[in-house]
Amino acid sequence: MKAEDKNRQDAQAAIERLLHYALEQGLIDWWDLEYSRNRLLELFSFDEPYAGELVEETLASPEQPLEVLINYGFEIGLIPENTVTYRDLLDARIMGLLMPRPSETISAFRKTEANHGIQAATDQFYKLSVVSNYIRMDRVAQNIYWDQPTDYGSMEITINLSKPEKNPKEIAMAKLLPPPVYPKCQLCRENVGYAGRINHPARQNLRVIPLELNGEPWLFQYSPYVYYNEHCIVFHHDHVPMKLTKDTFKRLLAFTAQFPHYFIGSNADLPIVGGSILTHDHFQGGRHTFPLEKSPIVAKFQHLSYPGVTAGIVQWPMTVLRLNSQDPDILLEAADDIYEQWKAYSDPTVDVFAYSTDGGEKVPHNTVTPIVRRGTDGSFEMDIVLRNNRTNEQHPEGIFHPHREMHHIKKENIGLIEVMGLAILPGRLKEELADIAGILSGDMTLYDDVTSNPDSKLAVHAAWVKQLVADHGQAMAKEDAEALLRNEVGRKFAEILGHAGVFKVTDEGREAFRRFVTSAGYELLSE
Repeated sequence: MKAEDKNRQDAQAAIERLLHYALEQGLIDWWDLEYSRNRLLELFSFDEPYAGELVEETLASPEQPLEVLINYGFEIGLIPENTVTYRDLLDARIMGLLMPRPSETISAFRKTEANHGIQAATDQFYKLSVVSNYIRMDRVAQNIYWDQPTDYGSMEITINLSKPEKNPKEIAMAKLLPPPVYPKCQLCRENVGYAGRINHPARQNLRVIPLELNGEPWLFQYSPYVYYNEHCIVFHHDHVPMKLTKDTFKRLLAFTAQFPHYFIGSNADLPIVGGSILTHDHFQGGRHTFPLEKSPIVAKFQHLSYPGVTAGIVQWPMTVLRLNSQDPDILLEAADDIYEQWKAYSDPTVDVFAYSTDGGEKVPHNTVTPIVRRGTDGSFEMDIVLRNNRTNEQHPEGIFHPHREMHHIKKENIGLIEVMGLAILPGRLKEELADIAGILSGDMTLYDDVTSNPDSKLAVHAAWVKQLVADHGQAMAKEDAEALLRNEVGRKFAEILGHAGVFKVTDEGREAFRRFVTSAGYELLSE
């Protein structure tokens, strides 16, 4: 049999295997089988389905038949190049042919919610997002993860390998494309079913659930990269910019009233301390207990104007005030009051200034990262993380931002997820840490290169490598060197969070934090 004939038959067989998977996973119904088969045959220009016998099998994921079909798709010209970006575009196109319509997904969610509760509904919707290959669990499994003991409890460290990187040619091509007009961003509702392009991911297998928060239309979906369990995104129906107001707190509280098994939080709304997408109002949530949530209260306060609300200073490297109440309406008023007071608060003794001037314009610097969850007793709990985005000559990237000596590990914004104690570190660290472990295990050639060659692939780590060798030598067992580096990276992450804290975990910083809390009208209850 000629190779092209064999590839053709393999692709036809892969269609049948994929259809069987879709039936088993509930993506399609029995009565959708012929329709779905015909859609796939049309995509690959087949006139008839596979005529041979298939071995019975149960697939845990669609990965194997998809690989066969994408390879064949490249062979027949469905994608111009066999790169990760183009393969992903075809992957979503194939799986999109096996998805229920958006209205059917919403109807199934509502029916399950009505009959079995909201947790069963999210379980079902999350499964759909996984089995449809929208959430790429095969890639998420590649992430490197470990728990790191610190002075603030055990933090979670990940080296993110799940988000594919574009090659230089694709980056160059994307730069030549005009600015996106449709969809305006990757969060817009118009992404549902969108075919994608070289500079925008395909979303034929994306589905969303409509919500009402604070009387406004919002939408709920899962993140394709799930940095933690059931990592979801809640985004505004319209393409409106992020802006923290009292309504923000009200929406977060409303979400946890509807989804009591999920936390939800918002990135801050200013550059440097804000999230990666400030052009579209959105939150992130999910079903995960972060290190921050486990951290204890070291001083508890109350406010006479907000009966039933307690405020606690959290033992954490960033500056966190935890509010708790059984009454979400009173908690809303207390949270908004703290926010408004913080926006205008300055303390020159610890380098905190609420405003600066630029060309006569008043530039705000104070904002917050709010996080809401439900307590085991049904109470509403809100962590308000105080943020400031001011810069100076010593720290041009941000005074309360990872300082330059940490940029070899992480220089990006400290957003919501990392605020809570989950580090999302760049994928480059996988190979770089392996090489540094090699140096500590005796690779003198690599050590000489990093210490003498400014163009070394490890040049960004040169100062750190020299210090590590001075402290530990170069005769470590490889496993011991790897364990040491994990510990060092985790320790640096805790230090990075400390850089982002506006009131430091020092006697001076603790006193400054208490000054702010008491200036907001709170009285000490216990410590």
